[in-house]
Amino acid sequence: MNRSYLAKTNKAALFFAMALLPSGLAYSQTKKDTAAKEKKIEEVVVIGYGTQRKEAVTGSVATVKGDALREVPSANITQALQGRTAGVDIAQTSTKPGATMQIRIRGVRSLTGDNNPLIVLDGIPFVGSLGDISSSDIKSIDILKDASATAIYGSRGANGVILVTTNRGSKGQKPRFTYNGFTGVQTLFSKYPMMDGPKYAQLRQDAGNLYGLGTDETLDTNTDWQDLYYKPAMMTSQDIGVSGGTDGGNYNVGLSYFKQNALVPIQNYERFSLRIGLDQQVGKNFKFGFTTNTNYTVSEGNGIAAAPTLGNSPLANPYNADGSFKRTISTASNVDQGWVYTRKTVEALGDKYVDESKAFASYNNIYGEVNLPLSGLKYRLNLGLDYRTSNSGNYTGVGVFNVNAAAPSGAGKGNNQTYHWVLENLLTYDKTFGKHKVNAVALYSAEQNRYISSYMSARNVPGDFFQYYNLGQSPQADIRVDPNDQIYQQWGLMSYMGRAMYTYNNKYMLTATLRGDGSSRLAPGNKWHTYPALSLGWNVTNESFMQNFTFVNQFKLRAGWGQTSNQAVNPYSTLGVLSVVPYNFGSTNGTGLYVSSAPNPNLGWEYSKTQNYGVDFAFLNNRLTGTVEYYRTKTEGLLQAVALPPSSGLGSQTANVGSTENKGWEFSLNGTIIESKGGFTWDAGVNLYTNRNQILSLASGRERDEGNLWFVGHNINALFDYQNIGLWQEGDPYLNILEPQAGAAVGMIKVLYTGGYNADGTPVRAIGPADRQIIDTAPDFQGGFNMRFAYKNFDLSTVGAFQHGGVLVSTLYGSTSYLNRLTGRGGNVDVDYWTEENPNVRYPKPGGLREGDNPKYSSTLAMFDGSYLKLRTITLGYSVSKDFLKDLNLSSLRIYFTVTNPVVLFSPYHKESGMDPEPNSMGDQNQAVNSGYRSRQLVIGTNNPSTRNYLMGLNLTF
Repeated sequence: MNRSYLAKTNKAALFFAMALLPSGLAYSQTKKDTAAKEKKIEEVVVIGYGTQRKEAVTGSVATVKGDALREVPSANITQALQGRTAGVDIAQTSTKPGATMQIRIRGVRSLTGDNNPLIVLDGIPFVGSLGDISSSDIKSIDILKDASATAIYGSRGANGVILVTTNRGSKGQKPRFTYNGFTGVQTLFSKYPMMDGPKYAQLRQDAGNLYGLGTDETLDTNTDWQDLYYKPAMMTSQDIGVSGGTDGGNYNVGLSYFKQNALVPIQNYERFSLRIGLDQQVGKNFKFGFTTNTNYTVSEGNGIAAAPTLGNSPLANPYNADGSFKRTISTASNVDQGWVYTRKTVEALGDKYVDESKAFASYNNIYGEVNLPLSGLKYRLNLGLDYRTSNSGNYTGVGVFNVNAAAPSGAGKGNNQTYHWVLENLLTYDKTFGKHKVNAVALYSAEQNRYISSYMSARNVPGDFFQYYNLGQSPQADIRVDPNDQIYQQWGLMSYMGRAMYTYNNKYMLTATLRGDGSSRLAPGNKWHTYPALSLGWNVTNESFMQNFTFVNQFKLRAGWGQTSNQAVNPYSTLGVLSVVPYNFGSTNGTGLYVSSAPNPNLGWEYSKTQNYGVDFAFLNNRLTGTVEYYRTKTEGLLQAVALPPSSGLGSQTANVGSTENKGWEFSLNGTIIESKGGFTWDAGVNLYTNRNQILSLASGRERDEGNLWFVGHNINALFDYQNIGLWQEGDPYLNILEPQAGAAVGMIKVLYTGGYNADGTPVRAIGPADRQIIDTAPDFQGGFNMRFAYKNFDLSTVGAFQHGGVLVSTLYGSTSYLNRLTGRGGNVDVDYWTEENPNVRYPKPGGLREGDNPKYSSTLAMFDGSYLKLRTITLGYSVSKDFLKDLNLSSLRIYFTVTNPVVLFSPYHKESGMDPEPNSMGDQNQAVNSGYRSRQLVIGTNNPSTRNYLMGLNLTF
């Protein structure tokens, strides 16, 4: 990291911190009197199976209000959550419309198990994703981060819990109608940085003309394949709702529609959603209600990708003499032939190509609550009934996307269903005795999930009109039903839980939880586990010695400890795995079975123990609020596949081995910097957090598992590669010893040598696999910020995020996407490469030493400094005056304009490429060849390009 970058980053952080210091708050100190300054925080947060005053919370809980989420118009609320909360890392795994995002709360714990947090919708565990919930529906999101907060959800909450509370009507409220909608256009954030025709022709010349012109190439051609492929696309969201209530109940009904087209051809995502919520009081002692969220989604064209377009030579002419597009092109001395990917050729396929998925889901919660004769005692029954089904189909006609015009057609069809139910019995006691306040909850619950999935494929479909709807029309020999694609899973979970919260005189708080879970996934004798959690709080502000500190509204100390566990294995893992293999005995064909994974009758839980220490504060009549926290989580008994000796005849066995640790600091600060009498306000917030993740131990006492990229003492997402230290230059010592391959190594990638030296100072060996390094990829710190300015009826807001350090992998520049071969074959990323006249650069000499089809050690070119600061959104809004609205019988009307992804700063990768520095792919996706990266490692690949969106929206209430 260079010093100038650090200086810029530190100046930016210093400016923001200074803005939140008392100089910006001087107005509030003169405006408010002493009595007003003593106002206490009465905000209520959802903590799971109940609510609690924020002042009394002892666990680590972060809250994001629905209004804040709606400041970021987006396809799903995970995008709006990015950068909002310390310790919550949200990253995109795909840039295709409708794609879900990866959420990690306080790091990654499990090596092979699920690291996703539990989502709870209106009190019931939710089997959908946050993308299934419209932001217009949300009242608040509360995130439980430490074990003392998540323990009430047991093993389901081992990776944190996200509590989503939707809007409800109010008792006695007249019907209120709302409309929230936005429409806009998506444009390219930036093209992929590919060479144009003249640069590419020069590259071939500098590479020694390893490849000459192909049949369809000429030196005076300069085809911008991305211009022929990408096109601005529309995005729209429309939401209407009505809510209200009577003296005995309330209701909320809404309908949402969202559609997003992609910049690539024929790709889009569409979602229809219906939500209904009802609460009804019956007499004095009984209440019931239900919530239903139902949606239907259609996703089309997900098989369309950017990679074939990026790989085309810019010297190739895609047009025939009559102006029509060619079917194929031949390039690089006719070594390469490819189908011509353009928007028009793809859109012209019609029935010859289809790739679509349709899904229907219904998530339903029903409850009944009764007041028992003992004052403060209630019984509640929760029932969750969820169903989700999806059907996918694909068809590729004869010769489509293939250089062979007679290549056979192919089709596939899949479907899956999820049936989920949960039943919860809750007994709650809530009572205040003078200075003593007691809240106790007892729970007994049962949960079951059944998942069924199947897929089949076929070749030589007789006609395009069949597409994927009747695969049986294909010849019997061309129909394939792979046993690995036929899945049936069923698992169950039984639980009991007790939690007691005690507060004395609003000064001293205690929360104690005991939870027991029994999982069907684990082995007999290990199915059940009971674990405790305890947290304490001290509201220092309410002590008598603090009464003279009138500028302090809250100063609370918190400490918590707890244990959680994770059933991080697939169902039936205790039983081992039987795999199917076809064989022939003479002229007889048969199918055999063999044990591919050994059973383990001792398989048990992964355990995590967490310590959490926090300080909550509020000053100057709550104008400045914040939190500082430190946590440490150790996870033991990690579930992973352990290799067995070849003599066993088996490949592996799932066992409880290994341990990991996550620890870090979290800071959040929010303030009203200016609140003037003239109507101008300036609110700002910032959060910053660190996470130090490392593997403490692996199976059988090993220090490393190179095949899985796991290394003791390093983070789970570490890489294992050579360390690039520049390029070999003329006159460098020991070049002929360290790189003795035939051909000159001058101008080629120079990597770190870690071997020994002879007495005369010469290296004892050549550079080889022993010189590979373990490279930790985690950032030093990251976070987000938001600011809102308002003057009378106008408001201007922005939301941003930042990251310092870490390793960003861009496969475009490495060896796996075949886009930086520097040989003159295929498209090439626009890089400043070595020549005798241009030696002090990052990229090697064209046509030099190679491994396969890439420069030697070119995998090291994929690694960049991961730092960035970016504005995610800027929104300018105008709220029509209430006096004007009265004549129209409207309650509120706001018009706004939003631009997303407008600015990126301090990013070495953005400076190099012009691209968005955030990953867009899982590590094993969107590359030409097997990369060696794992799916858990997010990278930049040849996925859909990032977009900059311009949206116009309207919020209306009447």
